[in-house]
Amino acid sequence: MEETIVYPMGGGLFGARKQTDPDHEQHLDADLEPVYFKERQGTSLCPPDPLKLLRECKEALMDRPPRFQRTFIRCGDRDGAPSSSIRVMQWNILAQALGEGLDSFVCCPLEALCWSQRKYLILEEILTYRPHIVCLQEVDHYYDTFQPILASLGYGGKFCPKPWSLCLDIDGNNGPDGCALFYDQSRFELLDGVNIHLTARLMPTNQVAVVTLLRCRLSGRSVCVAVTHLKARSGWEEIRSAQGSDLLRQLQNLIWEKCGGSTGPSDTPLLICGDLNAVPTEEVYRNFARSPLGLDSAYKKLSPDGLTEPEYTTWKIRDTGECCSTLDYIWYTPQKLSVEAVLNMPSEEQIGPNRLPSYSYPSDHLSLVCDFAFKEKE
Repeated sequence: MEETIVYPMGGGLFGARKQTDPDHEQHLDADLEPVYFKERQGTSLCPPDPLKLLRECKEALMDRPPRFQRTFIRCGDRDGAPSSSIRVMQWNILAQALGEGLDSFVCCPLEALCWSQRKYLILEEILTYRPHIVCLQEVDHYYDTFQPILASLGYGGKFCPKPWSLCLDIDGNNGPDGCALFYDQSRFELLDGVNIHLTARLMPTNQVAVVTLLRCRLSGRSVCVAVTHLKARSGWEEIRSAQGSDLLRQLQNLIWEKCGGSTGPSDTPLLICGDLNAVPTEEVYRNFARSPLGLDSAYKKLSPDGLTEPEYTTWKIRDTGECCSTLDYIWYTPQKLSVEAVLNMPSEEQIGPNRLPSYSYPSDHLSLVCDFAFKEKE
């Protein structure tokens, strides 16, 4: 197996090549091995049935409370091209090492964070909605769980670990956490990809992004998809703003380089999924909203006027107090993509008094899921 090492927009999209760390060439997590290898028996040309795998997840979770029942809200701007919707998921899944070691979820029993069960909750969430594009943050089980399991279901994947992940400071960690992007290979062809190490005031930071250029096999049209995770915590607003501006600048350059020329860069729509760690009043949010890339936030579609973000995408209780805020977003190019449906947020009653994570939900962040469609070319 090979891994691409990409340097931040200096020497083109692809840099040197190296062999991956031998530690990554490992078997699946032992508890997931039966699910994976049972499905792999027989012909290797036929991927396993995702519904069967979903049933196995549900069976493994029988002793836990049921998952949140969420519904899709249909949206009004349905003037897309006559092709199937593109379903996109954005989710900070909570790194296992951080959840158990550093995040101090004082109302969440440690047993609820046990990986032998929590991984099934994460897979159940993904398999329930079957997105064509999956954008994840805080992934520290990429090589031993998510990449092989999702590859068996027909997904291609890209991963960029943080250079100085806090997970590495925790005993018994699973390696660094980072951003991962998966795409359904039956729906999309990978044209190009880049891993970006974000900077702030020209200085390297610990935050990263994964960017892919995908071609839809149904329509033949391309879309640029990025996933990122900006600096957390209060007091770091200026750094988040600088990181966001760096990402937007690099995306603009990348789209122009790869999709420009006579057709113009705007012919390729953009999707940016991320945990920005920023509420809508922060500068980094305003930078995204005012970007020359012409972006809008899909989850504003849940509000009656289409102008307001949800009340929360994360709700947790730490030893420092309760946090209920919107930090996660799916940005898109409204001139080229229409939002057909948005998955609503669970209610406070569903989430429960002890908030997230919990026995019924594996992360302190809620997943965002949207259906998009390409608009007709003018």
